[in-house]
Amino acid sequence: MFIKLRASLVLIIIFFCSNFYGQKKSFKVMTWNILHGGNEIEDGQQNVVKIIKEINPDIILMVETYGSGPYIANELGYNFHLVAREGTSIDDKSVNLSVFSKFPFGERIDTDYPFFLGGSEIIIDGIKMRFLSNWFHYLPWNNEPEKMGKTAEELLEWEKTEHRYNMIEKVLPYFEKYAAQSDLIPVIVGGDMNSPSHLDWSKKTKKIHNNLVVPWYSTKIFEDVGYSDSFREKNPNPLKKPGITWDNKMRNDSHRIDYIFYKGKNLKVIKSYSYMAFFNEPIVINGKKISYPSDHGIVVTEFKLN
Repeated sequence: MFIKLRASLVLIIIFFCSNFYGQKKSFKVMTWNILHGGNEIEDGQQNVVKIIKEINPDIILMVETYGSGPYIANELGYNFHLVAREGTSIDDKSVNLSVFSKFPFGERIDTDYPFFLGGSEIIIDGIKMRFLSNWFHYLPWNNEPEKMGKTAEELLEWEKTEHRYNMIEKVLPYFEKYAAQSDLIPVIVGGDMNSPSHLDWSKKTKKIHNNLVVPWYSTKIFEDVGYSDSFREKNPNPLKKPGITWDNKMRNDSHRIDYIFYKGKNLKVIKSYSYMAFFNEPIVINGKKISYPSDHGIVVTEFKLN
């Protein structure tokens, strides 16, 4: 009897231990354009730190780092990777993109265009993943493209007239390459795309867009190569959850232009949400009021590794 009971206890312990250790933890990814290193308001860098501390992401894909990365990383206790040529000083004020992580970094992910795409491998629970920080140029831009007097087809042609389209074409091979490898190495891309989403200009929303349905190239290209828009996946109705990350009090200029895309068969989105406040006005997170140092909102997605 004692032997049987002891054997049963051993099996129970093994069962609970295997389930506990076999479950992959969730992790939270945040992307934020902090605006000129967070230095456009008094105590801006400190406010960037305060906001990140309240959101408490595991990984940050940052845009407009511009020399503030080491301070932010040191204050928060994150590992820090600057998206720049090897040998670049980590506080170089000309460098746009960076990655922060509570987890250890793996190999660098360098591209020929580090000002608008690059990142690092990150090891989460022994699993290697790729994290890319991304920025696309704001031109061409119009506050209300639905009022330009163009058809959807003409808007797509207009979208290709300036810098953003050329930048996308340059880095598209990287997105395709990492998407093709994502069953083995999951990939997450986050940043400021400076473009509205085709998912927000669909049949569901055409009434607020002058009856236009526009498959904006800047975001549609991610879907075409297999990436999913994590925010819109968990918030499928743009009318109820617009997820605005770009807004202006003085004009009608409200858009969702910051994104977290992902691809990987072992990745699951648990939830995704955004924060938005006007520049140099208070944002309240966890009951704490902090002056907002940026003109861009924040996107946060919580993932689980299956």
